[in-house]
Amino acid sequence: MTHPFEIEQETTLPASPEQVWDAIATGPGIESWFMGRNEVEPREGATAAMDIGGNREESTVTAYEPGKRFATRTATGGDGRFMAFEYLIEGRDGGSTVLRVVHSGVLGDDWQDEYDALRRGWPFHLHTLREYLTHFPGRTGVPVFAMAKTGERPPQQVHTVLTRGLTLPATAPVGARAHTEPAGLPPLDGEVTWSDDERIEVRTGDGLYTFHHFPGAVLMFHHLFRPDTQGAEATWQQWLTSLLAERS
Repeated sequence: MTHPFEIEQETTLPASPEQVWDAIATGPGIESWFMGRNEVEPREGATAAMDIGGNREESTVTAYEPGKRFATRTATGGDGRFMAFEYLIEGRDGGSTVLRVVHSGVLGDDWQDEYDALRRGWPFHLHTLREYLTHFPGRTGVPVFAMAKTGERPPQQVHTVLTRGLTLPATAPVGARAHTEPAGLPPLDGEVTWSDDERIEVRTGDGLYTFHHFPGAVLMFHHLFRPDTQGAEATWQQWLTSLLAERS
Protein backbone atom coordinates (compact mmCIF):
# COMPACT_ATOMS: atom_id res chain seq x y z
CA MET A 1 0.00 0.00 0.00
CA THR A 2 1.39 3.41 -0.94
CA HIS A 3 1.23 6.52 1.19
CA PRO A 4 1.58 10.22 0.28
CA PHE A 5 3.85 12.33 2.46
CA GLU A 6 5.20 15.84 2.87
CA ILE A 7 8.11 17.11 4.96
CA GLU A 8 8.70 20.84 5.31
CA GLN A 9 11.80 22.42 6.84
CA GLU A 10 12.96 26.03 7.12
CA THR A 11 16.33 27.45 8.10
CA THR A 12 18.16 30.78 8.04
CA LEU A 13 21.56 30.57 6.39
CA PRO A 14 24.55 32.93 6.69
CA ALA A 15 24.81 33.48 2.94
CA SER A 16 23.34 35.54 0.12
CA PRO A 17 20.46 34.22 -2.01
CA GLU A 18 22.94 33.80 -4.88
CA GLN A 19 25.21 31.63 -2.74
CA VAL A 20 22.29 29.51 -1.53
CA TRP A 21 21.05 29.13 -5.10
CA ASP A 22 24.44 27.86 -6.24
CA ALA A 23 24.40 25.35 -3.38
CA ILE A 24 20.94 23.89 -4.04
CA ALA A 25 20.51 24.25 -7.82
CA THR A 26 23.87 23.30 -9.39
CA GLY A 27 25.60 19.93 -9.55
CA PRO A 28 28.86 21.06 -7.87
CA GLY A 29 26.92 22.98 -5.23
CA ILE A 30 24.75 19.99 -4.28
CA GLU A 31 27.83 17.76 -4.17
CA SER A 32 29.32 20.09 -1.54
CA TRP A 33 26.75 19.27 1.16
CA PHE A 34 24.14 16.70 0.11
CA MET A 35 24.61 13.16 -1.18
CA GLY A 36 26.25 11.56 -4.20
CA ARG A 37 27.35 12.96 -7.53
CA ASN A 38 24.88 15.37 -9.07
CA GLU A 39 24.03 16.92 -12.43
CA VAL A 40 21.56 19.74 -13.05
CA GLU A 41 20.60 21.12 -16.44
CA PRO A 42 19.80 24.79 -15.73
CA ARG A 43 16.31 25.16 -17.12
CA GLU A 44 12.74 24.11 -16.41
CA GLY A 45 11.85 20.82 -18.09
CA ALA A 46 15.46 19.63 -18.12
CA THR A 47 17.03 16.72 -16.26
CA ALA A 48 18.63 16.54 -12.84
CA ALA A 49 20.41 13.39 -11.69
CA MET A 50 21.94 11.97 -8.52
CA ASP A 51 24.32 8.99 -8.44
CA ILE A 52 25.05 7.26 -5.14
CA GLY A 53 27.39 4.30 -5.33
CA GLY A 54 26.53 3.66 -8.96
CA ASN A 55 22.78 3.94 -8.43
CA ARG A 56 21.59 6.76 -10.65
CA GLU A 57 18.20 8.41 -10.25
CA GLU A 58 16.95 11.04 -12.68
CA SER A 59 14.29 13.66 -12.16
CA THR A 60 12.73 16.51 -14.10
CA VAL A 61 13.38 20.13 -13.19
CA THR A 62 9.86 21.45 -12.55
CA ALA A 63 10.82 24.98 -11.46
CA TYR A 64 13.93 27.02 -12.21
CA GLU A 65 13.82 30.62 -11.00
CA PRO A 66 17.41 31.64 -10.17
CA GLY A 67 17.75 33.03 -6.67
CA LYS A 68 14.12 32.23 -5.82
CA ARG A 69 12.78 28.73 -6.51
CA PHE A 70 14.13 25.36 -7.63
CA ALA A 71 12.12 22.13 -7.81
CA THR A 72 12.49 18.61 -9.19
CA ARG A 73 10.28 15.53 -9.47
CA THR A 74 11.09 11.92 -10.29
CA ALA A 75 8.91 9.94 -12.68
CA THR A 76 6.00 8.03 -11.15
CA GLY A 77 6.82 4.35 -10.83
CA GLY A 78 4.55 1.49 -11.67
CA ASP A 79 3.54 1.28 -8.03
CA GLY A 80 2.72 4.99 -7.87
CA ARG A 81 5.86 6.05 -6.00
CA PHE A 82 7.68 9.32 -6.72
CA MET A 83 9.79 11.97 -4.98
CA ALA A 84 9.53 15.76 -5.34
CA PHE A 85 11.80 18.46 -3.92
CA GLU A 86 11.09 22.18 -3.77
CA TYR A 87 13.50 24.86 -2.50
CA LEU A 88 12.24 28.38 -1.84
CA ILE A 89 14.77 31.16 -1.25
CA GLU A 90 14.14 34.51 0.44
CA GLY A 91 16.87 37.07 1.11
CA ARG A 92 16.96 38.87 4.45
CA ASP A 93 18.69 41.98 5.75
CA GLY A 94 22.26 41.52 6.88
CA GLY A 95 23.21 39.16 4.08
CA SER A 96 21.34 36.11 5.38
CA THR A 97 18.84 33.95 3.50
CA VAL A 98 15.81 31.93 4.55
CA LEU A 99 15.57 28.57 2.80
CA ARG A 100 12.36 26.56 2.90
CA VAL A 101 12.51 22.96 1.72
CA VAL A 102 9.43 20.89 0.87
CA HIS A 103 10.05 17.19 0.25
CA SER A 104 6.93 15.34 -0.86
CA GLY A 105 5.81 12.33 -2.83
CA VAL A 106 4.43 8.83 -2.43
CA LEU A 107 6.14 6.05 -0.46
CA GLY A 108 5.71 2.28 -0.73
CA ASP A 109 4.59 -0.53 1.56
CA ASP A 110 7.15 0.18 4.29
CA TRP A 111 6.34 3.88 4.18
CA GLN A 112 6.46 4.44 7.94
CA ASP A 113 10.13 3.45 8.30
CA GLU A 114 11.04 5.30 5.12
CA TYR A 115 9.18 8.42 6.20
CA ASP A 116 10.86 8.38 9.62
CA ALA A 117 14.28 8.11 7.98
CA LEU A 118 13.54 11.05 5.67
CA ARG A 119 12.13 13.13 8.51
CA ARG A 120 15.22 12.51 10.65
CA GLY A 121 17.57 13.16 7.76
CA TRP A 122 16.52 16.67 6.75
CA PRO A 123 17.63 18.54 9.89
CA PHE A 124 21.04 16.92 9.45
CA HIS A 125 21.30 17.80 5.76
CA LEU A 126 20.39 21.42 6.42
CA HIS A 127 22.97 21.50 9.19
CA THR A 128 25.57 20.29 6.67
CA LEU A 129 24.46 22.97 4.21
CA ARG A 130 24.99 25.57 6.93
CA GLU A 131 28.46 24.16 7.69
CA TYR A 132 29.34 24.34 4.00
CA LEU A 133 28.16 27.92 3.50
CA THR A 134 29.75 29.07 6.76
CA HIS A 135 33.16 27.43 6.53
CA PHE A 136 33.73 26.81 2.80
CA PRO A 137 32.01 29.73 1.03
CA GLY A 138 32.79 30.16 -2.63
CA ARG A 139 34.30 26.68 -2.89
CA THR A 140 32.94 23.40 -4.21
CA GLY A 141 33.61 20.01 -2.72
CA VAL A 142 34.45 16.62 -4.16
CA PRO A 143 31.99 13.96 -2.95
CA VAL A 144 33.38 10.75 -1.46
CA PHE A 145 31.11 7.76 -0.84
CA ALA A 146 31.82 4.44 0.85
CA MET A 147 29.64 1.66 2.24
CA ALA A 148 30.16 -1.49 4.28
CA LYS A 149 27.68 -4.04 5.57
CA THR A 150 27.54 -4.74 9.30
CA GLY A 151 25.48 -7.91 9.30
CA GLU A 152 23.59 -8.64 12.49
CA ARG A 153 25.68 -6.43 14.75
CA PRO A 154 23.55 -4.15 16.96
CA PRO A 155 23.60 -0.45 15.99
CA GLN A 156 25.15 0.52 19.36
CA GLN A 157 28.05 -1.84 18.74
CA VAL A 158 28.63 -0.33 15.29
CA HIS A 159 28.46 3.16 16.80
CA THR A 160 31.16 2.15 19.29
CA VAL A 161 33.36 0.81 16.49
CA LEU A 162 33.09 4.12 14.64
CA THR A 163 33.80 6.28 17.68
CA ARG A 164 36.88 4.23 18.52
CA GLY A 165 38.05 4.42 14.93
CA LEU A 166 37.74 8.21 15.11
CA THR A 167 39.44 8.37 18.54
CA LEU A 168 36.25 9.75 20.10
CA PRO A 169 34.56 9.08 23.43
CA ALA A 170 31.60 6.73 23.22
CA THR A 171 29.04 9.54 23.19
CA ALA A 172 30.93 11.48 20.48
CA PRO A 173 29.73 14.84 21.83
CA VAL A 174 29.53 17.89 19.60
CA GLY A 175 32.76 19.83 19.99
CA ALA A 176 34.91 16.75 20.62
CA ARG A 177 38.07 16.33 18.55
CA ALA A 178 38.20 13.43 16.11
CA HIS A 179 41.36 11.92 14.68
CA THR A 180 42.17 9.09 12.31
CA GLU A 181 44.81 8.43 9.68
CA PRO A 182 43.58 6.74 6.48
CA ALA A 183 46.60 5.25 4.69
CA GLY A 184 47.90 7.54 1.95
CA LEU A 185 45.65 10.48 2.82
CA PRO A 186 46.13 13.50 5.08
CA PRO A 187 45.04 12.70 8.65
CA LEU A 188 41.48 13.54 9.56
CA ASP A 189 41.80 15.93 12.49
CA GLY A 190 38.70 17.95 13.25
CA GLU A 191 35.70 18.81 15.37
CA VAL A 192 32.44 16.89 15.77
CA THR A 193 29.66 19.19 14.57
CA TRP A 194 26.76 16.71 14.65
CA SER A 195 26.20 13.59 16.74
CA ASP A 196 23.12 11.43 17.24
CA ASP A 197 22.22 7.73 17.30
CA GLU A 198 22.78 7.41 13.53
CA ARG A 199 25.26 10.04 12.37
CA ILE A 200 28.56 11.61 13.29
CA GLU A 201 29.79 14.58 11.29
CA VAL A 202 33.32 15.96 11.59
CA ARG A 203 34.52 19.25 10.12
CA THR A 204 38.20 19.70 9.37
CA GLY A 205 40.09 22.49 7.62
CA ASP A 206 39.61 20.72 4.29
CA GLY A 207 36.33 18.84 4.49
CA LEU A 208 33.03 17.71 5.97
CA TYR A 209 33.02 14.02 6.91
CA THR A 210 29.80 12.11 7.62
CA PHE A 211 29.59 8.61 9.11
CA HIS A 212 26.03 7.26 8.97
CA HIS A 213 25.13 3.87 10.41
CA PHE A 214 21.83 2.04 10.59
CA PRO A 215 20.85 -1.64 10.94
CA GLY A 216 22.87 -3.61 8.42
CA ALA A 217 25.27 -1.01 7.03
CA VAL A 218 27.53 2.01 7.45
CA LEU A 219 27.60 4.76 4.83
CA MET A 220 30.11 7.56 4.52
CA PHE A 221 29.29 10.81 2.70
CA HIS A 222 32.32 13.09 2.71
CA HIS A 223 32.83 16.46 0.98
CA LEU A 224 36.49 17.33 0.38
CA PHE A 225 37.61 20.91 -0.26
CA ARG A 226 41.25 20.38 -1.20
CA PRO A 227 43.11 20.21 -4.53
CA ASP A 228 44.27 16.58 -4.46
CA THR A 229 41.46 14.08 -3.90
CA GLN A 230 42.72 11.32 -6.18
CA GLY A 231 42.21 7.91 -4.60
CA ALA A 232 40.27 9.30 -1.64
CA GLU A 233 37.14 7.23 -2.24
CA ALA A 234 39.04 3.93 -2.51
CA THR A 235 41.11 4.76 0.57
CA TRP A 236 38.09 5.62 2.70
CA GLN A 237 36.40 2.43 1.53
CA GLN A 238 39.43 0.45 2.69
CA TRP A 239 39.49 2.33 5.99
CA LEU A 240 35.85 1.49 6.67
CA THR A 241 36.12 -2.14 5.58
CA SER A 242 39.25 -2.69 7.69
CA LEU A 243 37.78 -0.93 10.71
CA LEU A 244 34.68 -3.11 10.75
CA ALA A 245 36.72 -6.28 10.14
CA GLU A 246 39.09 -5.50 13.01
CA ARG A 247 36.24 -4.87 15.43
CA SER A 248 34.10 -7.86 14.44
